[in-house]
Amino acid sequence: MPGGAGKTRLTRRGRILAWGVGVTSAVVLGVAGVGAWVYQDLNDNIKSADVDDKIGGDRPENLSPGSKNILVVGSDSRDGANAEYGKDLTTMQSDTLMVLHVPANRKWATVVSFPRDSWVEVPACDKGDGSTSAPHHYKINEAFALGGTSGEVAGAAACSIKTVEANTGLRIDHFMSVDFQGFKGMVDALDGIEVCPEQAIHSKKARLDMEPGCQTVGGEKALGYVRVRYGVGDGSDIGRIGRQQEFMDALAEKAQAKLTSPKALYGFLQSATKSLTTDPDLAGIKPLYGLASELKGIPSDRLTFLTVPNYPREADVAADKANVVWQYPQATDLFNSLARDKEVDKKRLEADTKNPLYASSVRVQVLNGTGVSGLAGTVAEKLRAAGLTVAGTGNAPQNSGTTQVTYPSGLEKQARALAARMPGVRATPDPAAGAGVVTLVVGEDLDLDDIR
Repeated sequence: MPGGAGKTRLTRRGRILAWGVGVTSAVVLGVAGVGAWVYQDLNDNIKSADVDDKIGGDRPENLSPGSKNILVVGSDSRDGANAEYGKDLTTMQSDTLMVLHVPANRKWATVVSFPRDSWVEVPACDKGDGSTSAPHHYKINEAFALGGTSGEVAGAAACSIKTVEANTGLRIDHFMSVDFQGFKGMVDALDGIEVCPEQAIHSKKARLDMEPGCQTVGGEKALGYVRVRYGVGDGSDIGRIGRQQEFMDALAEKAQAKLTSPKALYGFLQSATKSLTTDPDLAGIKPLYGLASELKGIPSDRLTFLTVPNYPREADVAADKANVVWQYPQATDLFNSLARDKEVDKKRLEADTKNPLYASSVRVQVLNGTGVSGLAGTVAEKLRAAGLTVAGTGNAPQNSGTTQVTYPSGLEKQARALAARMPGVRATPDPAAGAGVVTLVVGEDLDLDDIR
């Protein structure tokens, strides 16, 4: 099942979000005009977390100067007022993870959501308690928990940034983290939001009991509604992402009508700013207003919402019914387009991901073209961990400076899917190759950490 691309013109959603950016700008200016103390009060609410020293220097190159990639994390830290949620959890958690790409020309924008159950390689991260985690495969949202072991947002954000960069090749320029309590406060400042579930929802985990039909939910219930997953629809995280997007549409629509009251406006902004932690360059009303100003001129039909193309990992590993894996080469094509500041055609992406090619259906022979003993076996293990089927390993007839993927007739899709997991590698046909197997010759240029 592909994970959510589709080129709707986003007529309603696009209009509302485009409106929301403009109103946010006007709101910030309006509050600043009321008095310096109001501005400073809200400005001081925004927390700053410096992540640069925790990310390290091995980062993707910025291929499009002037563009911005902003990582947005919906956090449910278990500290303070949030302690009532998920008492079985002792670390910071991320419920929502997305990247906002703002191009250099500011004429379009793309928001990419990452399913929290995405099975990816989480790189080594500073846990903030004097220890460092080892690289391993797990759900993508674990990165926030690992880096936030000590309860510091800086470490949590840094590990999330490292994980997103390692798996996408995108350079992350800024981050924003918003916690549970701010979300509840924003909803309550608007006197609740109307939702219309088609079936009853009863979830102890989300602290939610709702009957079907349209109803207005306050902060506590609203939080449960956007968090609930199991027992609703197909129980997937993809479904939850869609529900969250719909809820934010409704929230923005009500804010348009409701925030004419100074009291409601101030309450809304208090909750929003108190829940917000950003990198130092975004930590303040002025830089956030600057970002909003850059976005407000983007036409609604040039604002695109995507979910990383994916399918259930069960297709590759029968025992895993809980996670999803990204679909290649479509995921790489998406990330490469954004890295090079190219607008993504959502309709085409949807068509390309309609019938996913499972990683397990790619049979690959790994040949060592470097002379480094055991390298073919090491690469083969990484490919197996990613779900591919390794048909065999060996040594190439001669050493190669560059990594190569070749394929026999009929296996072009499988070869492209394999090549897409290694930056800069292209698949080329080989009429003399044996049937049924794609060949990977590991060259001296291959960095093992770059294999996705």
